[in-house]
Amino acid sequence: MKTRIADITGRIRERSAGTRRDYLDRIDALAQRPAGSQRMGCANVAHAFAAMPGDERLRVVAERAPNLAVVTAYNDMLSAHQPYENYPALIRDEARRHGATAQVAGGVPAMCDGVTQGLPGMEMSLFSRDTIAMATAIALTHDVFDGALLLGICDKIVPGLLIGALHFGHLPCVFVPAGPMSSGLSNNDKAKVREQHAQGLVGRDQLLQAEQAAYHGAGTCTFYGTANSNQMLLEAMGLHVPGAAFVHPHAPLREALTREAVRTVLGITRAQRYTPIGRLVDERVIVNAMVALLATGGSTNHLIHWVAVARAAGILIDWTDFSELSAEVPLLARVYPNGSADVNQFQAAGGTGFVLRELLDSGCLHPDVATVASGGLAAYGQVPRLSDDGLRWQTLPAESGDSAVVRSATAPFSPSGGLRLLTGNLGRSVIKVSAVPEDRHVVEAPAIVFESQEALQKAFKAGELERDFVAVVRFQGPRANGMPELHKLTPPLAVLQGKGFKVALVTDGRMSGASGKVPAAIHVSPEALAGGPLARVRTGDRIRLDAVQGQLDVLVDEAEWAARSAQTLDAAQAVDNAHGLGRELFGGMRRHVSSAEQGAITWL
Repeated sequence: MKTRIADITGRIRERSAGTRRDYLDRIDALAQRPAGSQRMGCANVAHAFAAMPGDERLRVVAERAPNLAVVTAYNDMLSAHQPYENYPALIRDEARRHGATAQVAGGVPAMCDGVTQGLPGMEMSLFSRDTIAMATAIALTHDVFDGALLLGICDKIVPGLLIGALHFGHLPCVFVPAGPMSSGLSNNDKAKVREQHAQGLVGRDQLLQAEQAAYHGAGTCTFYGTANSNQMLLEAMGLHVPGAAFVHPHAPLREALTREAVRTVLGITRAQRYTPIGRLVDERVIVNAMVALLATGGSTNHLIHWVAVARAAGILIDWTDFSELSAEVPLLARVYPNGSADVNQFQAAGGTGFVLRELLDSGCLHPDVATVASGGLAAYGQVPRLSDDGLRWQTLPAESGDSAVVRSATAPFSPSGGLRLLTGNLGRSVIKVSAVPEDRHVVEAPAIVFESQEALQKAFKAGELERDFVAVVRFQGPRANGMPELHKLTPPLAVLQGKGFKVALVTDGRMSGASGKVPAAIHVSPEALAGGPLARVRTGDRIRLDAVQGQLDVLVDEAEWAARSAQTLDAAQAVDNAHGLGRELFGGMRRHVSSAEQGAITWL
């Protein structure tokens, strides 16, 4: 184990001692109770199992067979979640084969950020995470379950399910993925058409044709955004059946892995290795997830989500922990937007198994952690195969299947990870540098201040941005408007950068997990609406974004800066942020949400 990574883990453990102890005491008290069907009143039990076939009611009540909860994020709006439609029947069938029962305890909402990008619905996206966590709690609060299978893949859905499950930390839990769609139009070609459309070189028909060629079937989108980063992190945490992340939804192997998930959670409920999720997810497992994110150039959204996930388990992490881990973790993967490959090419080159094996062998991961698999974390360095003998795991080749996509820890793409912390008189923020050209890691230019992404797009279309500048897009934080992703800013800024202008983005909002080559200081905290320094920036102020030294500063005389008053959010914009398409229902969350660095949590 690398000494520095062990030291950072120790610091997190010490910082979290009180909250973690309280958390474990609570889940241990719940774990010591009799099974639900034995301790509940007869009417409660009758209601719980009324719809079960008679033989299954007998099994779960009289024979005390394990009863599994299925919490599903199925809908057929999300291509990634459409395959879940038939999973409950498959899970019930496999449970019956092993003398157990399974019930769909509840469904959780699951919105597609690809549909809502740049639209008002995106202002509810971040808050959907905590809504999903609460919906998971409602499903599990029937309290008649011995374990849970959690069906979710995409951006806020996995963190929400995980937060909800950790509040039922006495239960063994296994996450069940469904896999990526087959490769369509390459991500690079799709990005080129987007940039051409931003310049007016191609029309809507051509853009729509390209987008539909890229997003064309069932499964997760094939770029390495937040959804696929989720899957990498779950593998690193030992919460999947090993190697389950990136197998196509319609491959025979996918059904075998789903059935194995049922057998896995039953093994944890019955066997001596009983490890409920609240015990499994300790500070070492959280660090392993952070390391896997950094080693693969994963989504910046997880610098928010995993702070909240850790807090749900009584563990306290911050962006300094991410930044210091990044300095110790080599970059082992280049998947779009950090390269040209998609996740199917990543999987073919060795995928999660290759990366985790390399991280284990190089001392970057804690090896001695509990996982849902009986083989421990080492099992996640192998690859599943389906043969005449059934499901088996094989050792991966020593060399990468494609060194342009995945590399060994001895020959990484970079000696450090893809995320860095920026600090200075504009607050604290993060930047994803793994996809940014090295000659753009430092940008110093005059600010142009915008209070919406639409205002920047309008200025771009009017030809007003043909120069070096730093775009300050503020009042985009959790309290202001729910912290939407500003993915629509990537094409115009990329066009300007491609013309040779030095451009950068500074914002208290989020960028998509697919953002890449334009330097962007994001999640600036405190946010402008909370009195953060961005509210004092004026157009023309010189801003320096230095990802090499980790600095983000406005170069204004100190006395003048101190004397400046903060701009306030336009009243009409504030009203618009709070109304329409259901945004009124999230007013309480906007008022009570914590900062981005604190996880944008609404439940504390």
